[in-house]
Amino acid sequence: MRRAFIELQEVERTLHDSRLPGEAVADRYLEWLAQQVRENGGAIFMADEDGIFRGFIAGWIVEDDHLIETPDSNRCAFISDLCVLKEARGRGIAQLLLAAAERHLVRHSVTRLRIGALAGNAAARAAYVKYGFSPYEIVFEKRVDSR
Repeated sequence: MRRAFIELQEVERTLHDSRLPGEAVADRYLEWLAQQVRENGGAIFMADEDGIFRGFIAGWIVEDDHLIETPDSNRCAFISDLCVLKEARGRGIAQLLLAAAERHLVRHSVTRLRIGALAGNAAARAAYVKYGFSPYEIVFEKRVDSR
């Protein structure tokens, strides 16, 4: 799982300059991820083919208190990470992982499943749309001179 996280982080580093090197943050991030899963009704699922690790997905329940949002929007399931190793992509593994996470998370009486992707990650966005996701919010960023 550590290798998969590092691979994902390195791909994202090529897409946006906000991402730190995977090796530098992997251990702390995976500890944080496990804690979120434990504390928020979540799960981590791993995919393998013939006993060989191919990827993972992690998600949990989010409970917010946004005054302008409906109750079912304030309590939703969130997929934080989905990674399929490069050599295993294109075989439907992401779709199987999404289905496993969804089956687990809907047991918590949520009606919304959310996932994020970097704007430049066309492959991830395409996989999510293929699974039935549609855009919910888009975050814009502008670099500014702080002088």
